[in-house]
Amino acid sequence: MAQQTQGGQPIIILKEGSSRTRGRDAQGMNLMAARAVAEAVRTTLGPKGMDKMLVDSLGDVVITNDGVTILKEMDIEHPAAKMIVEIAKTQDDEVGDGTTTAVVLAGELLKRSENLLDQDVHPTVIAAGYREAASKAREILDSLAYPVTLKDEGLLKKFAITAMSGKGAEAAGEKLADLCVRSIKAVVDEDGKVDVDDIKVEKKVGGTIGDSELIQGLVIDKERIHPNMPKTVKNAKIALLDTPLEIEKTEIDAKIEITSPDQLQSFLDQEEKMLKTMVDKIKATGANVVFCQKGVDDLVQHYLAKNGIMAARRVKESDLKKLAKATGAKVSNSIDELAKDDLGVAGLVEERKIGDENMIFVEQCKDPKAVSLILKGGTEHVVDELERAVHDALRVVGVVVEDKKYVAGGGSTEVELALRLKEFASTVGGREQLAIEAFAESMEIIPRTLAENAGLDPIDTLVDLRSKHEGKNKDGKNFGINVFTGEAVDMKKEGVVEPLRVKTQAISGASEAAVMILRIDDVIAASKLSGGRGGPGGMPPGMGDMGDMGM
Repeated sequence: MAQQTQGGQPIIILKEGSSRTRGRDAQGMNLMAARAVAEAVRTTLGPKGMDKMLVDSLGDVVITNDGVTILKEMDIEHPAAKMIVEIAKTQDDEVGDGTTTAVVLAGELLKRSENLLDQDVHPTVIAAGYREAASKAREILDSLAYPVTLKDEGLLKKFAITAMSGKGAEAAGEKLADLCVRSIKAVVDEDGKVDVDDIKVEKKVGGTIGDSELIQGLVIDKERIHPNMPKTVKNAKIALLDTPLEIEKTEIDAKIEITSPDQLQSFLDQEEKMLKTMVDKIKATGANVVFCQKGVDDLVQHYLAKNGIMAARRVKESDLKKLAKATGAKVSNSIDELAKDDLGVAGLVEERKIGDENMIFVEQCKDPKAVSLILKGGTEHVVDELERAVHDALRVVGVVVEDKKYVAGGGSTEVELALRLKEFASTVGGREQLAIEAFAESMEIIPRTLAENAGLDPIDTLVDLRSKHEGKNKDGKNFGINVFTGEAVDMKKEGVVEPLRVKTQAISGASEAAVMILRIDDVIAASKLSGGRGGPGGMPPGMGDMGDMGM
């Protein structure tokens, strides 16, 4: 309970149980919590990064190397630490890769700011310096970028391989990279924009990672609704329906009074006739495959099967939209309006058994703007991690196709940024210069961490890299760490490349979060809810108050 005194009389301001931390204590607490989160994911960075095993309260296990997945799965309590998780989420939403880089960078910026605070540099001065440095860093990154086009297939594969490195997909890296690039090339639109949602990723346990394949069309996780329907339809004419193939119940409760068996029979005959008419209308358009988002009556199933039409029901709306993009069909909201022009075309529609379940493959589409990737692996954990790796690779290739700019990876860009920002710092007067220098030094945490995770000496590695970057060699700016040999090599020639947006977003996100945490000098926390269900703080009995154990 916080209180002020006036003439010896206490004035109570906050509710009982509230706590308040001010000044350096508040800053120290926030900086420590945020840095602890960054440290948690630091060992996962790079091709030699280690994995984390996360076990939730229900005992479900996730084994991953993906920064954002680790931070989402961790049950984080501290408010400043939650802000670091937000950086990773934003990075993932914007670019899909570089989440660990962004978080590690934010942690290092906060660590360096602590040293400046100890030297009595004011937080707002540090914040202003960091903002200026981040703006200059984006400018420098632009000058370091190289152009890339959709035709550079070999180079695009390198982006996918770099994004997947360290995520357990190396064994089939070339194959997966090829699948990712082909998928992106299929779904890129006329304006050069890429929507990764148009690539449907299906994961199946069984086989090896190398058995993964790309389907020029879609895989629908459904099966035929009637055993007498054909299993395979060649030269398919596909109808997509967003309307039930059954007689709908009336909105209001209506009763029909039937007094004789004849009336009942004529009522049933009429119902059957209506259902048969539905099938006749579908058949009249020439459709031989139907995907319906809603329910299908048993009698309709029978008539469809009798007419040799293959059908699936309760197909997800998102799948229906993808089918429309893949086959060129239009989704119809009414059977009466279904016309020949609304049908889509596919060379082959077939029901196949994958693992222990049946799925419908819509293949050999002419120019599909939606495709499917089937990922396979030995165990569920392998397939889950493979999916995360492929998600990163698809996003990265998509981003580089949109932006058409890339930079060298392997820590080379960060070392160059550190050198250029130090030069820039000397041109800035006042105390802000100290903050810009701290920002420049923070950049080196990326090559340093890559070296540490690979079991190399970080100091020797950094000295070697700096000498290469400061040398006369015009390509010196591209020198980074080959974590397998421990040598400083030209990353552009090695094919270790990353989209420009991965770097700019990581620097923006890290600097903004660091500035926000730095500017907090007062933490006023309300008391935990007491009473209610369970033990103290509304927690389950026996849990006690575990508020401080979130980290």
